[in-house]
Amino acid sequence: DFELAKYQQLCAALDIAGVGRVCFWTGGSLWIGHTSGRTAPHAHHAIQVSLALDDGGSFFLGEPGEPEVERRAAIVVPRLRHRFDGRGGTVAQVFTEPETALGHALLERFPGTRVQPLPLEVVSGPARALGEAFHRGEDDEALVRLARDLAGRLAGASHAQPPVSSRIEAVIDHLAAVKGAPVSLAQAAALVHLSPGRFRHLFVAETGTTFRAYALWVRIQHAIGAMMAGRSWTEAAHDAGFADSAHLSRTFRRMFGVSPTMIVREENRAARRK
Repeated sequence: DFELAKYQQLCAALDIAGVGRVCFWTGGSLWIGHTSGRTAPHAHHAIQVSLALDDGGSFFLGEPGEPEVERRAAIVVPRLRHRFDGRGGTVAQVFTEPETALGHALLERFPGTRVQPLPLEVVSGPARALGEAFHRGEDDEALVRLARDLAGRLAGASHAQPPVSSRIEAVIDHLAAVKGAPVSLAQAAALVHLSPGRFRHLFVAETGTTFRAYALWVRIQHAIGAMMAGRSWTEAAHDAGFADSAHLSRTFRRMFGVSPTMIVREENRAARRK
């Protein structure tokens, strides 16, 4: 409609891919807001649950070289290259780290290597509640509670036991605690009294990814959180141990298909219009 067209034109003029909020919890995050345009092909470490939140809304989601399929709810497995186009609507992306008990259960419930549709009878109610809470401007804590409830409903009751050993769990907790400070493989191995070679093998065996890739994911999540808290991308890059904002931008684009400067927190939207 006319208002949607105006919004898309404005975002294109200001080089904005989305306006909304990013909320974090241990092992996951919620990206929710109004979209514009499409991402470049990209892949990331986390499980992605995509939801259209507008009544009758939808998005396009597909893998490079494959037709983009119109959907209302879908799940993307880790490290799968894909493109996303929210078509100017309100969408939610719920990211869950696959090392967590919840992530392990989601992958058991939705096995495979492709983008998969999600059962609307399961997600429609929680997605509606999440969209309404976002439009009311509820706080991050409320949005996180609704997003985690939605992911839990999808996973079912099978995520009671953690899927990684206490040693790997200790390293994951340490990476979260140091808030973006770089941690080398040797430092992580020493933390749990293993040789670097043994730790490298154990980390891949239990998480399905390398320690370096996971540590980078944690650092970029920290950078996003710093920006959403009001810091500049240059400050966020330094906070998260990147050499500079250009290094952060390259990494962000590879993981999410857009530049970090194209993501705007909701309350900054009016300022970007001026």
